[in-house]
Order: sequence, then structure tokens, then C-alpha cells
Amino acid sequence: MLLTAVMLPLPTALASGMPDVLASEAADWRQLGRGEMRWFGLRIYEAALWVRGDGRWRDDRPFALEIRYARDIPSARLVETSIDEMRRLGVADAAQLARWQVDLERAFPAVSAGDVIVGVHRPGAGAAFYHRGRLTTEVRDVAFAAAFFAIWLDARTREPALRTRLLGDGREG
Repeated sequence: MLLTAVMLPLPTALASGMPDVLASEAADWRQLGRGEMRWFGLRIYEAALWVRGDGRWRDDRPFALEIRYARDIPSARLVETSIDEMRRLGVADAAQLARWQVDLERAFPAVSAGDVIVGVHRPGAGAAFYHRGRLTTEVRDVAFAAAFFAIWLDARTREPALRTRLLGDGREG
């Protein structure tokens, strides 16, 4: 399902499913797009991209990626998959990936079906991660934030259809 950004007053936005952690950061978050990740027909998760301001995504502005898991996944698998994708994209060398693995281990606990993890991109500062609405870690590394969110938003993503759905009509060219 493709959704374009719409401006909603805060109470309506919360009722429409805005993650609580975003409401606590600012009142002007808008959902830009949403899509599912499937593997061999099995639903793995649903992702939504949230942006602030004018409803357009740019990597130099705040945005958030919300992931609602459809199945139980161990922490180690979430971390391993993230590192594998960053490696595949060529965004860091082996030593940097090893350092980032420690950050990802703090960010990603094991998840159960229905759990939500929200990653918030903070331009010039890094990223913050929330599980079940609680902060799991802040990574104060701009390169890490760019590499992590590239998994979904880089043109070379493994899941281009999901990227298209997340970016909706608000993509800046």
C-alpha cells in the first residue's frame, strides 16, 4: 500500500498510528510511505518512513524508519542481517563494520511478532533506536546513520519495491 504524506494535527496523527517516540520528538511528523518485507512469501515486517516538515524525504533532514515485525527474530539475526547489507552496499570497511556491530547489538533486542523498532535519523548527529517505545541506544556517528538507513533507502537496496513504497511521492530527486 502506497501512502503519500499528509499533514495531520498531533492528536489525529497519534490516532493514525504515529509511533509515540516520534510524538515526543516533534509535532510535525508525517508518514511518507509504507510497505511490507516478504521473504519467499512469508511476511517478515511492515516498514513505514516518517518525515518532518514539508513531507519530502532527504537524507540531510530528520526522518524515522518504523519497523513492525510479523515474526519472532533473535537479536543476533537482526544484527547479522544489518551488517551483511551494509557490507554488500560497500559503505564501510571490515574494521568499521566490526565497531558498528557493537552499536547494532545495543540497538536491536530480540523481537517478537508485533514488536516495533523505530530508528530516528538525526542529521549531523547520528541515530537513535527505540524498541517498544523505549530508547535502546543512541549512536553518535553520522557515517553509521547513513550506512544503516541506506539498507532501505539507497538506490542499491536489495528491496527496491519496498524503497519505492517507503519514499512514496515525497522523494526529493
